[in-house]
Amino acid sequence: MQLETKLRPETKIAAIFPDEDSIPKEFQLPFPIHQTEYLINGELRHWEGPKQEAFSSIFVETADGLVPKLIGSFPLLTEKESLAALDAAVVAYDKGRGHWPTMSVGGRIEHIQDFTYRMKEKKQEVVNLLMWEIGKSFPDSEKEFDRTIAYIEDTIDALKNLDRTNSRFVIEQGIIGQIRRAPLGVTLCLGPANYPLNETFTTLIPALIMGNTVVLKPPRPGVILYRPLLEAFRDAFPEGVVNTVYGNGREVTPPLMSSGKVDALAFIGSSRAASSLKKLHPRPHRLRSILGLEAKNPGIILPDADLDLAIKECILGTLSYNGQRCTALKILFVHHHVVDIFLERFSEAIANLKFGMPWEKSVMVTPLPELDKPKYFTELVEDANHYGARVVNEGGGTVNQTFFYPAVLYPVTSQMRVYREEQFGPVIPVVPFDDIAVPIQYICDSDYGQQVSIFGRDTDTIANLVDPLVNQVSRVNLNSQCQRGPDTFPFTGRKDSAEGTLSVVDALRAFSIRTLVAAKATEINKAMLTTIVREHKSNFLSTDFIL
Repeated sequence: MQLETKLRPETKIAAIFPDEDSIPKEFQLPFPIHQTEYLINGELRHWEGPKQEAFSSIFVETADGLVPKLIGSFPLLTEKESLAALDAAVVAYDKGRGHWPTMSVGGRIEHIQDFTYRMKEKKQEVVNLLMWEIGKSFPDSEKEFDRTIAYIEDTIDALKNLDRTNSRFVIEQGIIGQIRRAPLGVTLCLGPANYPLNETFTTLIPALIMGNTVVLKPPRPGVILYRPLLEAFRDAFPEGVVNTVYGNGREVTPPLMSSGKVDALAFIGSSRAASSLKKLHPRPHRLRSILGLEAKNPGIILPDADLDLAIKECILGTLSYNGQRCTALKILFVHHHVVDIFLERFSEAIANLKFGMPWEKSVMVTPLPELDKPKYFTELVEDANHYGARVVNEGGGTVNQTFFYPAVLYPVTSQMRVYREEQFGPVIPVVPFDDIAVPIQYICDSDYGQQVSIFGRDTDTIANLVDPLVNQVSRVNLNSQCQRGPDTFPFTGRKDSAEGTLSVVDALRAFSIRTLVAAKATEINKAMLTTIVREHKSNFLSTDFIL
């Protein structure tokens, strides 16, 4: 009877949103936060034009019923301000002659360290805003902040190691050379709303530390949380090195690309949006693109899988941050010998998950940051129902405003939208199979190729799956969920899932190019190079060793 009670969440969902007085004081913010500042050329400029209101995914009970919590507002800049930010970055880079791109590696590291120190001082404010803006649980919001700090520190260490390797001359066939990495130019950074801090910084920080100047457009939702960091950007970096743009992406972003002045595009989002942006650039062969795009990562549960482990990992893979991750498991292929017991236990595991407000202890499922997402998920469920699937977990698909209770759909077939579409949320399609060729063919035919998870124990079967799958996706996870980390591992994808590779080390390479200075090994050249190095006349030609 107790289990049946847990499997009926509708009553709690109907009363899931709080009233103002029940929100713990430590998680309250001085709402609303009306941001007027934006950063251009080292100056915090004030905007007096139109603004966009930013609402939380969290609704609040009032005398007039449920209303979304107003977080604040941010500037709706125009093409004029957007191009001013770009021009500031262009001037600061000065075709590679600017102070920042010609600065020593050690000098740039000091600026990044200064920024990190200032950023840490804003942790509580940023974390609370992150929680309120996108509905991420408070522990996960803290984790995102802490992981971002760790990423910055790891990036600094990685660059130090890279610079130590390059702090020597090589002599080949009578030619003396020093090979280092040089920046690309002006970088446009566009991050995603699901990890508005961490994933934005995984491109922003390596771009900066390698000597590029940046125009940063924060994602929406996820804009207001950057407000506490504006002064840190201003005070830690030279003028024009970091510039921010706010507003409607369709208005402020295309002029940046069509100008031809953007040298590198760092974008995490949809492949359609990325393609549109790239097409606007008048010199596409000169544009370096670092893209993190969609994925439809499958999980394959073999008949000999450890179901305790598989269910635990599939719960995390499908429902961490409500499944709103590119690395989420978005479709499960389960062998027919174990599918019934898998569905029963998987549904039970979902029923035991805590759902509620992001500040509640141990909460797993929270409101969604986009008002129209529950409607989209409901349409997916209804489409699957039409073609013969059913929701197998009690309460699955129940909606209250921005809250959508996870729905497990079975049996899913190729006729259904959810079979192909990246749902990016708590709708979990389950496909039964007898022949392993079924999930393999699905992966081969998919437009996406990021990751796959395989759950099983037979070594021959696993080995026979690994060999073809590594040529279809960029990471094969054995008995574990798909994920990005650790950040020292390469993160990329095949097909429409990515362009370029990110990791702590790979990102340094992605935002730079190998460059060398070479000279014939004559006595005159040897003496000249020796003098330049000994008297520290060049930041590039140097044998300094950064500790």
